[in-house]
Amino acid sequence: MQFGVFSVSDITRDPVSGQTPSEAERIDAVVRIAQKAEEVGLDVFAIGEHHNPPFFSSSPTTLLAHIAATTERLIVSTATTLITTNDPVRIAEEYAMLQHLSKGRVDLMMGRGNTAPVYPWFGQDIRQGLPLALENYNLLHRLWREDVIDWEGTFRTALQGFTSVPRPLDDVPPFVWHGSIRTPEIAEQAAYYGDGFFANHIFWPKEHFMRLVNFYRQRYAHYGHGTEKQAIVGLGGHIYLARNSQDAIKEFRPYFNEAPVYGNGPSLEDFVEGTPLTVGSPQEVIDKTLTFREHFGDYQRQLFLVDHAGLPVKTVLDQLDLLGEEVLPTLRKELSARRDPDVPDAPTHASLVRAKYGDAAPRQPRPNANRGDNVTGASPYQDTDPAVQATYPRP
Repeated sequence: MQFGVFSVSDITRDPVSGQTPSEAERIDAVVRIAQKAEEVGLDVFAIGEHHNPPFFSSSPTTLLAHIAATTERLIVSTATTLITTNDPVRIAEEYAMLQHLSKGRVDLMMGRGNTAPVYPWFGQDIRQGLPLALENYNLLHRLWREDVIDWEGTFRTALQGFTSVPRPLDDVPPFVWHGSIRTPEIAEQAAYYGDGFFANHIFWPKEHFMRLVNFYRQRYAHYGHGTEKQAIVGLGGHIYLARNSQDAIKEFRPYFNEAPVYGNGPSLEDFVEGTPLTVGSPQEVIDKTLTFREHFGDYQRQLFLVDHAGLPVKTVLDQLDLLGEEVLPTLRKELSARRDPDVPDAPTHASLVRAKYGDAAPRQPRPNANRGDNVTGASPYQDTDPAVQATYPRP
């Protein structure tokens, strides 16, 4: 079971101090949060992708490369990578490069994005969001698995004899999670490819996310990747910790009341009662998180949102200390003891390499610089001339 934290990269006014951090301060804070996550024993740090204020994370791979360079074992990930408004060719290139730089300590979560103005900024139409997501991921999946591809679709120019570089580390692509708040077609996509499915699991009651996860498990088994209980599931969650519940509620209330996603709605107490949000003592966080397994079955990754709504960085770092000292050891012990032995661990680069190659050395691709025509993009592999085929044997 992997535990981690994620950030949506919001820049929000602190309602207690009245101060709004600058972009520079917020970027520095997120790097410190990621480094602290490793220090306290967490496994994963993930960052969202946004291209509009009040967010700063428009270039997740740049940020995550820096974090990977300043940590030793932390898996860096996204929450999410926009599969709709990014060119899949660029995603293939950038995350393969990040995979090499991090020595395999990277995976990513695909998502459509629901900020309508962002789509036209990148030449797309939000009304085409779902077919965009399906087509773009199909291309990305092939780019990472085929050294040379020919491809034609609806939403981007065709590719002829194209090679995405660098090739994935050890010729094993980064593991992909598909994140969804409400779309069964995305759960279907995750199941079809045998990828992971990540339920946001914040803001809405658990029953909503249970339907998506159960559907994904059923379809994962349908496509022959394993049994329903062997499907790869991740969950989000939002927590605020203090030594006792009274202090936690008192401290978090002003942030909750003015948070764009919470304010002017149900009370803090009602939200804690009706959604996965946990505001309380370490034991309360333990108890509520353990119920997630009862609702969703054994799962592989739990990420907590800890820095939302203007919380100062010192408060977030204190939260991580409590999470590492008081919560994480018990959760690891309890969930491990209850885990079905047939449920696989979360995929890592090492486990994916082992699954593909066994004890053999992994393939190290060496793309031939002369195998494509730099003017037309045509591939010599398409030539039927025996002499050309002998010169350019297919990899």
